Parts: sequence; C-alpha cells; structure tokens
Amino acid sequence: MTSTLCAFVAVRGAEELASQMLTVAIGWSLYSATGNPMSLAYAGLAQLLPNAGLVLFAGRAADRFDRRRIAVLSLSLQTLCLAALALPAPPVYLLLAVIGAARAFSSPALSALLPRVAGDADFPRAVAVCSSIFQLCAIAGPAAAGLLCAIRGPAVFIGAATLYAVAVAATRLLPAHQPTGARDESLLAGFRYVRTNRVLLALISLDLFAVVLGGVTALLPIYARDILAAGPIGLGCLRSAPGVGAALVGLYLAHRTIGRRAGRTMLACVAGFGVATVVFAVSTHLWLSLAALAAAGGFDMVSMVTRQTLEQTSTPDAMRGRVSAISGLFVGASAELGELESGAAAAVFGAMPAALAGGLGTLAIVALWTRLFPELHRA
Repeated sequence: MTSTLCAFVAVRGAEELASQMLTVAIGWSLYSATGNPMSLAYAGLAQLLPNAGLVLFAGRAADRFDRRRIAVLSLSLQTLCLAALALPAPPVYLLLAVIGAARAFSSPALSALLPRVAGDADFPRAVAVCSSIFQLCAIAGPAAAGLLCAIRGPAVFIGAATLYAVAVAATRLLPAHQPTGARDESLLAGFRYVRTNRVLLALISLDLFAVVLGGVTALLPIYARDILAAGPIGLGCLRSAPGVGAALVGLYLAHRTIGRRAGRTMLACVAGFGVATVVFAVSTHLWLSLAALAAAGGFDMVSMVTRQTLEQTSTPDAMRGRVSAISGLFVGASAELGELESGAAAAVFGAMPAALAGGLGTLAIVALWTRLFPELHRA
C-alpha cells in the first residue's frame, strides 16, 4: 500500500476502534444503571436523529469544500465529546447526539476521498483491505472495552478519545482535496441519482432492511447478562464475534474480488445473515452464540464490499459526497434503527423473541427483494 492509503487505513481503523469501544461502554453502562432495554433504544435514537437531519447538508459540503478539512473538524469534535463522557454524570444522550451530528459530516467526506487515494483500478481491493482492517478493529475494540468496563468504566471513554485524536492526526497526512463542483448543486441530487440507479437502490435498501430487522447489537448486553450469564467480558467477546467473521471474509475478498453473479451472491449472503441471526436468537450457549455472530459478520462483509465498490466506482467524483452521504444515512440508519427496533421489541416481547423475529424478517426481505429488483439478481 502507498503511504497515503496507509494513512487512510489508520484513520478508519482508529475511528472504528473508538466507535466500537463507545458502543460497548454506552450499552453496558446504560443497561446496568437502568435495567431498561429502552435505554439502549434511546442511545441509538440520539445518534440517528441528528445524523439523518444533517445528511443532505453534509453530502453537499463534501462536494463543495475540502473533504480533508471537513473530516479533521468533525473528528476533532467527536474527540471532545468522548473525553466529556468520562466526566462524572455526563449528559450522555446530548453528547451522543453531537457525536451523531459530527459523524454525518466525517463519513461522506472520508468515503468520497478513498477513490482518489486508492485510484480507480485498485479501488475494489482497497475497499476489501480497508474493510478487513475495519473489522479487525471491530474485534479488538469491544474486547478492550469489555475488559476496561470490568476494571474501571471511565477509562473506556478516555481510550476512545485518544484513538479519535490519532485519527485526527492521520487525517492531516491525507492530501487536501477541493472538489471541482457539479452541474447539479442541489441538495437532492444524491437522492435522484440513487433513485434512478435501480441496482444501487436495491443494494442500499436491502442492506438497510436486513440490518434493521436482523441486527442484534442492542440486545447483546441483555444476552450477556441475562441469557448467557457472560458478564462484561463476555459482552465484549459477543460484540467482537461479527468482526472476526467479517475480517476473514474481507481478507479473502482482498485477494479474490467478486466478479460474476455478484447480485446472486449478495442475496445468498443476506439470507445467510438471517439464518445466522435465527441461530443466535435461540442459542443459550456462549460458544454457539459466538459462532452464529461470526457467521453473520462474514455474510455482512460481502454486502458491504459489493455495495461500496459499486457505489463509488459508478458515481462521478463531483457527486460522491452526496451519494456517500445518502448511503451513509441508509447504513447508519440501519444500525441505529436496528438498535431502536430491537430494544423496543425486547422491552415488549423479550430479547429472544425479538432476535428470532428479526432473523426471520431478514429472510422475508430477501425473498421480497428478489421479486422487486430482478436487476439485482442479474447483476
């Protein structure tokens, strides 16, 4: 890899490592303090609402201003918020809302930079490499957070803030990039582009609904404490397991990219994600639960690499910021709405029925998308 690509990988790696630590620490501290699954849903909602409200402005900013500067400013703001979470009695939901707003700007700016950093010819492999590093950090982050929570809770937030500071420093090593501008400067240009590209629309929406229904991240603290009796260290392991599967698949895709029948492969893998979720939902054994989550992460990696490659290589550079923002909203919304849906369903029906219904719902979405988007099946 070139030095510039290494710097980019360092940015995304440090950012993801800190983000995973934050997710585990917030989930454990809120549920331990309240014993209410809805507190986990509110944490997801606090990050989702500002992100969704600012996505159009963030995408346009990434297409009009220096993407590196946008990333530096937004990552710096997130560093301050993470440090504030380590203070006694912090305003948790307010700080999470600010973090969500800052991510609305950093995500499209960094995503739109990668094609220039890697080059179009090597972009698919660069996506796979970055995704693999991303997932390796997703393994280490929750494990470290679980250990730090068991030792001393506030240390998690200090460590996460330090990692974000590293991401800020690495972002400064990236080349400045001032977009040349687009013919269509409207806020809705990204929506129009995604709407008219049915394969891209199918990929993004399939990922959204599959993760909203099949995601079980918000339920992991409940499983760790009440079902598997694994404690905070077990929670860290559960949170890391999807990253293990995703990292292994990502390393494979870095050497052998998806070519023919990519659409069929993606549909099959989303179905596999649903089956793995069903297995996790009914499991009462830690090792089976870890294996099911690892399988779900591996299936999800195929979806991620396919979507990101098509999204960036088929989009003109002058619109990459807005299209990345739209995609980021879908992906971010899938995670946050998934936490909201899972937490609310668990509060009403219990954790196990909520996770089981989500896995079965994912399988239903695959069947429906196969009929609604024949273009995806032929891609």
